[in-house]
Amino acid sequence: MSATETILARDHFGMKLGLDSIGAVCDELDRPERAYRTVIVAGTNGKGSVTAIAATALAAAGYRTGRYTSPHLVRLEERFALDGVDVSRDVVDEAAQRVLDAEARALARGRLEAPVTFFELTTAVAFEIFRRARVDVAVLEVGLGGRFDATNIASPAAAAITTIDLEHTRHLGTTLAAIAFEKAGVIKPGMVVVTGERKAEADAVIRAAVADRGATLVPAFDGVRHQVSIEGWRTILTLDTPAGRYGPLDLALRGRHQADNAIVAVRLLESLGCCDLSVPHAAIERALVATSWPGRLQLIDWNHDRQLLLDAAHNPAGMARLAEYLQEAVPGGLPVVLGVVNDKDARQMLQVLRPVATHLVVTEPPGSRAWPAAELASLARTLGFAAECHPDPIDAIDRAFGTGAHTVCVAGSIFLLGDVLGRAPTRG
Repeated sequence: MSATETILARDHFGMKLGLDSIGAVCDELDRPERAYRTVIVAGTNGKGSVTAIAATALAAAGYRTGRYTSPHLVRLEERFALDGVDVSRDVVDEAAQRVLDAEARALARGRLEAPVTFFELTTAVAFEIFRRARVDVAVLEVGLGGRFDATNIASPAAAAITTIDLEHTRHLGTTLAAIAFEKAGVIKPGMVVVTGERKAEADAVIRAAVADRGATLVPAFDGVRHQVSIEGWRTILTLDTPAGRYGPLDLALRGRHQADNAIVAVRLLESLGCCDLSVPHAAIERALVATSWPGRLQLIDWNHDRQLLLDAAHNPAGMARLAEYLQEAVPGGLPVVLGVVNDKDARQMLQVLRPVATHLVVTEPPGSRAWPAAELASLARTLGFAAECHPDPIDAIDRAFGTGAHTVCVAGSIFLLGDVLGRAPTRG
C-alpha cells in the first residue's frame, strides 16, 4: 500500500478537533508551515471559492502560490495545488511518506498517544508539499470550525471569514455566536481580518475577537458599491471598493452569492499590501474571470446533448443560494437530483427547493453517512413533492432527464458530486 493509500484509509476513522497532534507531527517535520507566508480562509459557506480566487490572484501577481482545500471531489490530489495546478500523485505520495514517517517518530517518542486523523495528515502533507515547492505564500481553507482546525497551526499574515451559519452543531455549538467563536479562532494578534458576515449576533463575536487580539478588521462590504446581474447562466459583477473599480466582469463562478464571495476575496487581496504581498488590480480582475471551482454551480456536458448543473449546496444556507440562482437563471425551474448526508437539515433544504424543482429525484451519496434515499423521498412527499427514489446517482440522473429537460441540477452533498464527476461520460 502506498503512503497516499495509507492516508486515504484513515478517512474512515472520524475527526478530532485540537492542535496538539498536528503540532507534534509538524515538529517532527521541522515546522514546514513556517517556511512561507500563509493566508487562511474560514466560514460556513463560500470559503472554498474565496480560497480559490485569492490563490489565483496571488499566482497571477507573480507569487509562487500553494492552495490547500477540502474536501476533494474525485482525487486526493485536488486538495493541493501549486500556481493553480493540482500536484501529481507522485508528489503527494512523497510528501505523504515523509508525514507518515514523522507520525511514527512522534508515536515512538510519546508525543502522540494515537495515530492522527485523515485531515491532520492531509494538512501536514500540504505544508510539506508547499515547503518543498518553495512557495512564497499558501492559501489555506479551514476544514471545520477554525479554533481547533489543523490548518490553524499556521500563523497567517491575514484571514478571511466568509459567512456564519448553523453547521456541524454537534462539534461547533448550536448558536450563531458559538459557531462564530470557533471560526474567529483563526484570528491572530496583529493580523488583518476581512469578514463577509453581516448578521449581528455573529458579527459581534468576530469584532470582539479582533479587538481582544489587536487585529485589524476589514468588513468586506463597508464602503463598497456593486451591481450584479444574472444573464442566462452568466453572472456579471461591477465593483467599486475604496481601493478601485473592477468590471464589469463575467465571473467564472456563478450566482449572486459568488459575487459576495468575490467581494470578500477582493477586499482580502487588497488588504495584503500591509503584509508585503502586493496584488495588482489586473491580477485581481484576472482571478475573478478565470477562477473556476468544481461543484460550485458547475455546468458539465452529459452525453453531449445534455448538461448537468452541479452545486455543493449541502446545508440550508447553501441550498437557499442555489435556489436564488435558479430562480433568476431558469425561471421555469428544472429537475433536481438530491442526495443528502444524515447530519443535515434535509427538511429545510427540501422546503427551499420547492419553488425551483419541477421534478425531484432522490438518490444517495456514497458512504456510510448517506441519508437513505427511500427515507428522504418519504420526507419529500410529506412536504408536497412527487418525489421519485433511485439510490444510484446515475440512475437518478437518467430518470431526471427522462422528464424531457435539457439541464438537470444535482445537489445536496459534495460526496454526491464527487461520485457523479467520477462517473461522468464526458466532461465540460
